[in-house]
Amino acid sequence: MKALHDSNVTNQFGPRAKAYVESAVHSQGADLARIGEIAAATAPARAIDLGCGGGHVTYAMAPHAAETFACDLSTDMLAAVRDTAAARGFDGVRTTRTSVEALPFESASFDMLGCRFSAHHWQDVDAGLREGRRVLKPGAPAVFVDVVAPPAPLLDTHLQGVELLRDTSHVRDYSVLEWQRKLEAAGFAVKQIGTWQLRMDFPVWIARMATPEPLAVAIRMVQDSAAEEVRRHFAIEPDGSFLLDMAIFETVAV
Repeated sequence: MKALHDSNVTNQFGPRAKAYVESAVHSQGADLARIGEIAAATAPARAIDLGCGGGHVTYAMAPHAAETFACDLSTDMLAAVRDTAAARGFDGVRTTRTSVEALPFESASFDMLGCRFSAHHWQDVDAGLREGRRVLKPGAPAVFVDVVAPPAPLLDTHLQGVELLRDTSHVRDYSVLEWQRKLEAAGFAVKQIGTWQLRMDFPVWIARMATPEPLAVAIRMVQDSAAEEVRRHFAIEPDGSFLLDMAIFETVAV
């Protein structure tokens, strides 16, 4: 089952590598700047980007690290990261095709970890977090950024539904409390959590994933028929644009 899911993730994202490298949502943000600040303060010999996608965490860490390993399932994504890193003069960037749940690295071999907008695609997020902890040295910083689910079941169900319709490789957006518990169970001490909302421009959001038209129509039907408290929380606009709940978890490997 895991191999089939990994194949679905690869098929979904591989053809969209260029779109994710160029995506304004993915290439900008105070959270990304914060990862760069932590990398600058850490000056890691080896940093790792789990589920690198378009490579934006890699590019944030690379100026401050001797080597930065960008890890992803998609060969197309990794090729785009290699090209972009080379164009930006990041000679220390290395790419590795791997599942986050079985990293091909020795234990305690990295000095910093970054992971952004990836974990909601992992079939076994607990195993991925444990692997991330395994390859980190004790005391090394690890920063995780992702969409988070609101605690109210009504809002949670709406979020998971539209995410899955837009991208069938979606597994789950976890709540802040779920994230805290999973990180601590995997061996991370959570030092700081930041939350905010990020606007998704519906036409851009749909185009980036090349969501089939029937599924895009289904999302709009779900939005239009949603309860008022759902529409209010996600600030759903007439064209379908809306707000996502986001969180950054600054942690240390213990």
